[in-house]
Amino acid sequence: MARVALIGGDGIGPEVVHVAASVLEAAAERHGVALTLHHWDLCADRYLREGITITDEERNRLVDEYDAALLGALGDPRVPDNVHARDILLGLRFFADLYINFRPCRLVAPALSPLKDPDPATDIVFFRENTEGLYAGLGGSFKTGTPHEIAVEESLNTYKGVERIVRAAFEHADRTSRSRVTLVDKANVLSYEGGLWRRVFAEVGAGFPRIARDAMYVDAMAMDLVRRPQRYEVVVTSNLFGDILSDLGAQVTGGLGLAPSGNLNPGSWALFEPVHGSAPDIAGKGIANPLAAVGCAALVLRWLGMDAAAADVDACVPASIREGVTTADLGGAATTGEVGEWMAGRLRD
Repeated sequence: MARVALIGGDGIGPEVVHVAASVLEAAAERHGVALTLHHWDLCADRYLREGITITDEERNRLVDEYDAALLGALGDPRVPDNVHARDILLGLRFFADLYINFRPCRLVAPALSPLKDPDPATDIVFFRENTEGLYAGLGGSFKTGTPHEIAVEESLNTYKGVERIVRAAFEHADRTSRSRVTLVDKANVLSYEGGLWRRVFAEVGAGFPRIARDAMYVDAMAMDLVRRPQRYEVVVTSNLFGDILSDLGAQVTGGLGLAPSGNLNPGSWALFEPVHGSAPDIAGKGIANPLAAVGCAALVLRWLGMDAAAADVDACVPASIREGVTTADLGGAATTGEVGEWMAGRLRD
């Protein structure tokens, strides 16, 4: 029996996770698979109530007792430094060594792209290194708060870290019959880390002769994602560049409201989350777009090896857009809950 932890989080998080849970339950029922969902109270409300973000015991239980977790969103203006979000999200990423940030960007409805003439075949998967780079927390400041302040942020890149994310990208391309993997870096300026990434990319890529490989500087890649996103299939890059480019990829394929993501450690544990924020200004109004969370539900099922159920959930997203059963941001008139009810009904029919 597969076990999934549901973490509503803050703002609209509980609303979209509720929809994702109903879709997961309907898909499991349709396909006769054993799946249990448990709700966890990890959020700003709990932190403000008890002064606790997440305990070591809770991290251990999540990783040891569950196959995956689905997180709605974290971020609350009542917690100005968002310490709870860092402890929960980044804490789990580093604790469980979730070194793959998996960001699929598929154009399911060309009319939702801001591009003038988008290619309906646009389907990009970003593999963002998730535990190193400029997000490793190395550095410091000197003479802070004075006119002579010095701030240093260091980018950490290890052979192990680079090799495993590059290999994951090529293995995904091989497994899904994709024909190209693109490395994005800034090797012409960041020569040390860029040199490591390029050497490893060539070394790993040589083991996949069927798959074409190329490299792009990050500034050129940003321009090309707007100019011809359909050219790219699998993109592998560092933590910072991946953070930026995957959001751009999401926008040209319909927006953050459609963008799911996964934080993965193959063979171990995974944490899935819609890319959008907690949007506290619209929380509780029933207008939050749940489609990214539904996309996460499909990723959860695929992670659990339930591919047929995942495919059915995946199909719910373009179907809801096609039928006009969406929230107002996508041109529909449905509430968050009504979108979920329609999808669950579609899966059960």
